[in-house]
Formats: sequence, structure tokens, C-alpha cells
Amino acid sequence: MKYKRKEKVMTQRTSGVLMHITSLPGEYGIGSFGQSAYDFVDFLVETKQTYWQILPLTTTSYGDSPYQSFSAIAGNTHLIDFALLKDQGLLESLDLEKIDFGDRKDRVDYVLIDRVRRPILAKAVNRFLNNSENRERLLAFETEHSSWLADYAEFMAIKETFGNRALQEWEDQAILARDEAALSNYRSLLANQITYFKVCQYFFFTQWKALKTYANQRHIKIIGDMPIYVSADSVEVWTKPELFKLDESRKPTYVAGVPADQFSTDGQLWGNPLYDWEAHERTGFNWWIYRIRESFKLYDVLRIDHFKGFSDFWQVDGRAKVAKEGTWEPGPGYSLFKTIKETLGDLPIIAEDLGNIDSKARQLLSDCGYPGMKILEFGLSDITGKSIDAPHRCVPHSVAYIGTHDNEVVNDWYQKLSPEQKEYVDAYSNRKPIEPVNQAILRVLFGTVSNIAIASMQDILDLDADSRMNFPSTIGGNWQWRMKKEDLTQTHKEFLARITLLYQRENVSNS
Repeated sequence: MKYKRKEKVMTQRTSGVLMHITSLPGEYGIGSFGQSAYDFVDFLVETKQTYWQILPLTTTSYGDSPYQSFSAIAGNTHLIDFALLKDQGLLESLDLEKIDFGDRKDRVDYVLIDRVRRPILAKAVNRFLNNSENRERLLAFETEHSSWLADYAEFMAIKETFGNRALQEWEDQAILARDEAALSNYRSLLANQITYFKVCQYFFFTQWKALKTYANQRHIKIIGDMPIYVSADSVEVWTKPELFKLDESRKPTYVAGVPADQFSTDGQLWGNPLYDWEAHERTGFNWWIYRIRESFKLYDVLRIDHFKGFSDFWQVDGRAKVAKEGTWEPGPGYSLFKTIKETLGDLPIIAEDLGNIDSKARQLLSDCGYPGMKILEFGLSDITGKSIDAPHRCVPHSVAYIGTHDNEVVNDWYQKLSPEQKEYVDAYSNRKPIEPVNQAILRVLFGTVSNIAIASMQDILDLDADSRMNFPSTIGGNWQWRMKKEDLTQTHKEFLARITLLYQRENVSNS
């Protein structure tokens, strides 16, 4: 099946907001697919936006990062909304009373919600299965998602049996190696748990489909995010070890990361197993075609993370403690994306071309024809004005941001600048003394020639450093920020709508 060619909107002046689902306000400890998500779509419509950009929707594991998932396809069950399950009669008020989801409304307590959500979802699953029509719906869902659902559910059920330890730490070597007799035994032994994980995926995909339909009907498009790598502790490593650089125990012989950069003098050691690109090429890149196709079932536009890794990737010994001693190795290059285009068509893809971008990476981006990214915090920190991320060096075929989830919010970034840099930024943006920094830089962002401008919700809300989403090369304390409902004022909405109209980025479909 081929997709239609890139929609015209990718080449028109448009804008959107970066806001992950987990950061939405709500009652149950973490943002979800409930009413707040629908309210957010309404906010985007009201302010003339075209895009809602989110982070990966896949399951999260150690460190709570959406870029380290148990599955490249399965959805994060933390995003399932309890109120919607209650409306369906799958939960009762008593199931949610006196449950501690965390005292702070502006932070996610992942340890707490990991513990309290599981028994609540189990009650919803049991009630769901008590209805014969629901069981028929589940069978249809299993058929539709047969390429991944059974493997994922079995992986999670077995993992839970081993105390949620990583795949490489499983005590039973037979099931680690997927011995057929062991698989049959665990399928029988863990039948109820396996069904639980399948039903939770049904909840996830049903709720997400309804939310995305609501957004699309209002001409809001979803920009999704696909990490380049999968986790070592994942169903893909368990079921498809031949696609990765692993030893016989499925431990990575080489892992991913990046060399020393602005975030870490030791480099960033991500720990993901590296791909055996020769093995992928021998299959005609079938797994990548499958992964891209599945992604476009969830999103309207796809941002591919760490695009540099397809031209060259940083390879680190699997036993290393830091990333700086790695080596650059050649990636699959254009042959991968040529195959994807020949199979799936010309898709609306954004390339995250940040970091160590050299001539080879730039050539790959040019060959693919995807828009890259411009980060104004990088460009405006250079008072020479020569940075490729400087606003005046943006090009139409690009997506401009003040910063991504890995960068400081704009207020924190500005406070850390030197006096000379602040003077340059103020002059560049023609900022008046009484004008908030966030508004000045948002004006600059929306005024660039980049076809798409994406503003982080924290910057729209004029928030401080505590709202930062992620500090690269650190574990713990990340991915926790949540917006409080009262944060979004009418003044914020009016300013965003005003600059969207002023710089001709309004969603013409909603005019």
C-alpha cells in the first residue's frame, strides 16, 4: 500500500505546538487521552494552529523516557484515560476513590503511577471481558494487529513474571531463546496476564483513534515522533535478534550514543543496541518499511529522531561506561529511504538533523528531500550571526523551533546567556524593556521563513526552568512536567493567535 504524496500543507506557512500527552492536566497523575486532550485540540483550533506535535506514544521503561520503550509499536498504557473507561462502565467511582496519584499537579510521579494504575486497569479489563460483544471486538483487534500484539503481550507477561527485570536478566534461558516448548508452557501458564496486556492495548488504540479523529476533523494534524533505536529490553530484541548487534544472550555487543557535545563532556551513552544494517539490507529493509507504515497509522506527519544515525552512527562497546571512546560507522544511507519511498510513497517526514551534522548527513537529507530542523536557541546564542540556526539563516524547507524537549525553556535559556548575548538577543528581536522574553522570541520564531514553526507549550505559557522536559545524559527527574489548567490564560491564547495571523501562519482550513 502506498501513501499519497506529501500534502501541500508541508510547504505552506503554518505553525503548531509541541506538547506531549503526559504533560496535559488531569485528575489521575499523568496526562491522558481524556477531556484535557480534547480541550487542547480546541485550544489549537482557537489559536489558528495546524499541528500538534507530541513525543513517542510507545511504552516507557527504565528512566521513564519515551525514547526507551519495551516495543516499537505498542502504546503507553499510562495514557489510557480512566474517565473514559468509567463512561463505558468499565470502571466505577469506588475504583478511583482514595487512590493517591500524587500530590503535585505539575509533575508526574512515575514510580507511584506505575504502582497504582495496574490494579485499576485490571478491574477495567475484567469487566471488559465479561461482555461477549467486547470479546468479539478484542478478537477483531487481535486480527488487525496480529503482526505485533501477541509477541508484545507475551513479552510483557513473561517480563512481569520475572519481577519486571530486563530481558537479559531473565532466569529461564529457554524462554530467553524463545524455545518452542518454553513458549507453549508460558502461554498456558500466563494466559490471563497475556490477555490483560492485549486488552490494555485495545483501550490505548481505541482512545487514541478517537482523539486523533477529533483533531483531524478540526483540521489539526498530529506530528508524531519515531526514535531511531529501540531498547535493549524490548520485544524486538527478543523476537528479532538477527536485526541487532547482540551476543548469544541478547546482550548488545555495541550500543548507541553520541560523542562529547554541549550536553556532556563524556558524550551521551544511550545504551540502545545498534542495528546490523547488513542484515536489514538483505531483507530489503522490511522491518523499517513495516515500522514506518505502523507509525503512519498513528500520526499524520512523522519526525524521525537522530537522522544523523542513518548516514553515520556512533558505535560504543557494549561494556563501556561512557560514550566518548566510540567510533563513527557508516549507516544505510539513502538506500533505506529510497526503498521506503518506492514501497510506501513520498511521505510527510521531518528529519531531526541536529548534533554532529557533517557533509555526509547533509547530503542524505538533500537526497531524501525531507525538511530538517532549526533551533533558534542555538542560532541566537551565537552573536556573530553565522550559525546555521540563526533565524535569518532559516530556509523555507525546514521546521523551526525555539528549542526541543531536550533544550532549556526560553526563559531559562535567556537567563543563562552572557550580558553580551542578552544584548544581542534583545537587539535582534527588537525587544522592548517591558516585553517578556518568551513573547519576543516567539515573534522571531513565527517570523522566520521556515514553512513550519513549532512553539513549545512551556514557552507559550512563559514558564521557568522547572518546566523543562528532559536533561540529556541524565536519568531520573525527566519527562515529569505537567501543565496546570490555570496556566493557560486568555492572554496567552490571544498572543499566540495574534502572531499566527500576523506572520501568516493561520490554519486556512479553520478560517
